[in-house]
Amino acid sequence: MAFRLGVLVQVLAVLSLSIPVTADVVPENPVTYTPVDISGFSDSISHWRAKLGRDRKDARFDPAQIVEIAANLLRYQNADGGWPKNVDWLADIPETEVRRLSGDGLKKSTLDNRNTYTQVEYLARVFLQTGDPAHRAAAERGLDYVLREQRPTGGWCGADVDAVTFNDGVMTGVMRLLLSIRSGAPEFAWLDDARRRAAGEALDRALDCVLACQITVKGRKTAWCQQHDHATFAPVKARAYELPSITAGESTDVLRLLAALPDPDARVIAAVEAGAAWLQSARIEGLRVEKVPIEPVRFTHHTATSDTVAVPDPAAPPLWARYYDLETEKPFLCRRDGTRVETLAEVELERRSGYAWYGRWPAAFLEKDYPAWRKRLGLPELPQ
Repeated sequence: MAFRLGVLVQVLAVLSLSIPVTADVVPENPVTYTPVDISGFSDSISHWRAKLGRDRKDARFDPAQIVEIAANLLRYQNADGGWPKNVDWLADIPETEVRRLSGDGLKKSTLDNRNTYTQVEYLARVFLQTGDPAHRAAAERGLDYVLREQRPTGGWCGADVDAVTFNDGVMTGVMRLLLSIRSGAPEFAWLDDARRRAAGEALDRALDCVLACQITVKGRKTAWCQQHDHATFAPVKARAYELPSITAGESTDVLRLLAALPDPDARVIAAVEAGAAWLQSARIEGLRVEKVPIEPVRFTHHTATSDTVAVPDPAAPPLWARYYDLETEKPFLCRRDGTRVETLAEVELERRSGYAWYGRWPAAFLEKDYPAWRKRLGLPELPQ
């Protein structure tokens, strides 16, 4: 018995030499991820800060913290598969606090302010890196929501009016998502055949809708309104100050989408040519718009720290108005109550400082994208 005990002691002594001490164990390196583009969330984050989080100093996730950001997306995805608008998706805020601040707004899924399709794209890219089935499942549910929300005539709407909506990138944002799926984007390589087929069919319907919405004035195709009727495709009103019109900013977004189609047919080519020609004709020369600092004025949806004024300037680069008349094609502006006016000075401060009435939205498209598109298609070079 004593012999056996002595052997056991010797064995344990030898083994103890090969067992590492806990303090010397080096932990495994934590998993690091490549940042995923977060630019699609900027609109929602901006609205959150302006309306709910303007006085807060919350911690924020770094773009490389894709798992933490994805957790925010999963946390606020609704039962229907969509996401609410006006949430700071990068903020590290307790869920109870977000729900207290947002109230019932969190319960409503929407495509408005560039939501839902952006979350689908983000989660699809995150899934490529993490392989987490929860990320894939959330992206699938989000895509299912997008496909269900398409109207029979091909359009999607935002939150302001039930109409085909080009405002806030609703139509073009969804269509870019579907185009990336059809084009074989690697972040959607995992997508099942049924959803892939449904996405392609939805894109075809949406393209037909976009082309039907292009406004004709005196027999000539021009561009697009912010919103169009689902059935007639005619321009329609949204908020009180968003009247039926031809728009420069949204039309530029539409033309960029059409120019991104890999194999445009004759209808698409004609639509881009007509839209670009209209943008050229709608340029405003000799006007400069600038910001003038003022004492802060708090409004319901924003705080004005500057006023916006229009100043004659022969040397100013071309500008475009937000709205153009459907018959005369002349620019106009609006007061919040929907009253049409002709000059920026007639718009009240709240709308002058809280809405972009003039901009250079088409400039880059006309100077670079459009000529490059024509060259890609082998169309004649534009005259200088």
